[in-house]
This record gives sequence, structure tokens and C-alpha cells, in this order.
Amino acid sequence: MASVKYSILIIVFLFSCKSEQDKIPWVDLINNNSLEGWNIKGGEAKYIVEDGVVIGTTAANTPNTFLTTNEMYGDFIFEIDFKVDSTMNSGIQIRSNSVPYYREGMVHGYQVEIDPSKRSWSGGIYDEKRRKWLHTLENNQEAQKAFKQNEWNHYRVEAIGDTIKTWINSVPASYLIDDKTASGFFGLQVHSIGKNKDKLGKQVMWKNAKILTENLSKYTTKSTLQPVVTKNNLTVNEQKSGWQMLWDGKTTNGWRGAKLDAFPDKGWVIENGELIVLASGGGESEAGGDIVTTEDYSNFELQVDFKLTPGANSGIKYYVDTEINKGPGSSIGLEYQILDDELHPDAKLGSHEGSRTVCSLYDLIQANPEKPIKPIGEWNTAYIKSIDNHVEHWINDVKVLEYERGSEEFLKLVSESKYKKWPNFGLLEKGQILLQDHGDKVSFRNIKIKVPKIKK
Repeated sequence: MASVKYSILIIVFLFSCKSEQDKIPWVDLINNNSLEGWNIKGGEAKYIVEDGVVIGTTAANTPNTFLTTNEMYGDFIFEIDFKVDSTMNSGIQIRSNSVPYYREGMVHGYQVEIDPSKRSWSGGIYDEKRRKWLHTLENNQEAQKAFKQNEWNHYRVEAIGDTIKTWINSVPASYLIDDKTASGFFGLQVHSIGKNKDKLGKQVMWKNAKILTENLSKYTTKSTLQPVVTKNNLTVNEQKSGWQMLWDGKTTNGWRGAKLDAFPDKGWVIENGELIVLASGGGESEAGGDIVTTEDYSNFELQVDFKLTPGANSGIKYYVDTEINKGPGSSIGLEYQILDDELHPDAKLGSHEGSRTVCSLYDLIQANPEKPIKPIGEWNTAYIKSIDNHVEHWINDVKVLEYERGSEEFLKLVSESKYKKWPNFGLLEKGQILLQDHGDKVSFRNIKIKVPKIKK
């Protein structure tokens, strides 16, 4: 009798669980046994739908192909089943984008990896065509073992705010905190096989794709993993390729005042992993003053996230020698302009048309007007590369100008600018990197540098 009661309790419990699942307002992403609501981007792999299953088949001599949703999604909870050929690599794009100015429309963004290889990183998070690996599974053996070879597997993905969590077959796989992209499409990837005839005609299959976009706090799941935080940290690829943090996100180590031997005791604050120059009135204020690195740099790659307030003006200078100009005003150096182009009058000034707009080489070269700048109050990523006098300015992964230090063209531009009174302007072999206090509130974070190794 007791065993009968126990069996009845189990049945009631299972029925109750099923009823709760049935009440969740999932929205199906694959409907009407068709690809309605989806489109193909990238390569020429083929996709069909049979009995509710999307089947992607490899094609030769074509790049990665993605079947992507027409609709864009921000915060969501997403579930899907997939089955992959054991010789293939694939993935599911989330919060991904394709825009003309970024690598001619190439699909880029977060990817939940599908990896049937011995590495078994299915459920890890890869940044497609941008930063590469963000969250690997090398220290998560449970998730590695959860993948079922040549069988259907189940993913759950939660993307809420700056937090992305994944599960494979109910086992926690990744827990990432990163705010580079807030919204985008979903994409089902058929990976490029190049000329590999052995992989021609291989298939990846997906089914039961469903999504929640409302009342997410009611349905979110707790992860047992410790989060991987990208803010003020190096990504996996950056660590391997020689990048270093130029600011630790917590202290003033490695920085000093441009006019001081120490860091300014006012005008700058560190809050929530952000290095902030405070508003102190118009002009090149001495309230806090510029700050510079304690090290000098010659060849380098520099990356800095910045966030503007309305009407703000600042800059990132490089090849600065604070001993050259010890008087009032900002130290002299080549400058990556940081500016609110809409509200600040400097955007309409300059020795050369547009040369004081954001991302420009200040007063010398205008950045491409088609630059992909994000709105005021959002984070933008500046990237400066200077190798053997060839210099590039980038914004949000897009190059917006380049020039040669010391070239005839460069020297002519200098002779026509406000810098003509400075002998050998911009030609220092090495110098400090400077963040400018121009009297406006501007925030910085993720300050990183890569210095090439000297060839022996």
C-alpha cells in the first residue's frame, strides 16, 4: 500500500511539474514548418525545415553561414535542442549583428559554442569575429561531460542586462558578465569547411527553439558557477597575445598627474571600476589636471573604453613628454579626440575641416564621418595602433583614420595647425599616454596596452 501511495505522489509531482512548464509563456521561434521569420547571412550553406527541425548542410568554398532571426532581441531566456555531426563545429549566435560598416556586413557577436571535438567546449561563449573566446570550459569538466555525442542536446541561455548564463543538458556551462552588446539577432551557424571534401554535406540540426522576453526575473535560474567578468580584465585571447592592463580598475597605480609627481588628489575618482574625471567648469581646468602613465611607450596598441556626458570634451594623447610643456594647459602630444560632436562647438572648428570631431587626430586629420559612435551615455571603445610610425585610430572595432608620423603629408598638416609653433611636434620616439581633464565629466575603463616584442 505504501508503494502505491509513493507511486501516486511521484505521478502527481511529475504532472505538477509539467503543468508549471506548460504555464510558462514560451514563444516558438520556428513556426509553420518553414523558415518564416529567418534569413540567411554570410555564406552559401543550405538550410531546410523538416517536421519542425531546421537542418543546416555544409557547402564547399564558402564562409561561415548563419540562419538569423529577422527580429532583434535584448534581454531574454532562450532554449533550443541541437544535434551535430561529430566532425563539425558550430554555434548559436545571440545578441549578434550585421552592419555595412563592420567588415562589410560580417556577422559578429556572442556565440554559444557547439563543439563535439575532444576539447568539448559546448556551452562556452565565443565572440564571433571580434574578441574570440570570452568563457571557455577548460575548468568545467561537468559541462564538458554533459555533451552527448551524435545525440540531441539541450541548451538554456539567459541574457539579462550584462549577464549571460548557459546550461548544457541542465548542467551549468558558462557565466559571463560583459556589456559589449545589449541586443541583436539569433543565428544558427553552419561553419565554413573550406575545400575539405570530407566535411562536405555534413549536417547540424536544431529544434524546439523558444524564447521568453517578459517577466524574466520570475523564470531565471541560479547558476552554481563563479562569473567571468571582462570589465578591467583581459580576455582569453588578449592574455595569449601579449596584452596587459594599463589600469587595474581599482587603484591609481601606473598613473600620475601630468604636472605632478603623484596622482591628483582632486578632480578624479574611481567608482565601480571606472576612472572618472569630474566636471569642474569649462576650459582646460586645473581642478584635477591631466593624468599620464608612469611608463613611456614607443610602438604600442592601446584600447580604452570611454563614456561621455552631454557636451563633454576630453582626449587620449600619446607620445607625450610632460617635461616639454610645464606651463598652464594640457601637455602637448598627438590626440585621439573625445567629444560630443552634437553639442560641443569644437566639432565645427579646427585647422582642417572636422579635425576636432570625436576619434579624429585632433586639429590635424578628421575621422571618417561614418564612424559607428554610440550615443552619449553609452560606452565606446577607442583603439590606437602605432607601429613603426604608422598610426591608426579605431572606434568600436572600425578603423576611422590612419597616417604616417613624419611623412611629408603629416608635416604639412602640422605646419597648418595650432601645433606649428612646437618643434618636431608628434615625432618623439617614445612618450607617455595621457587622459585629459578638459573640465567635463568623462569616464574611462578597460584601459589595455600591447607592446610588441623586440626582435633580436
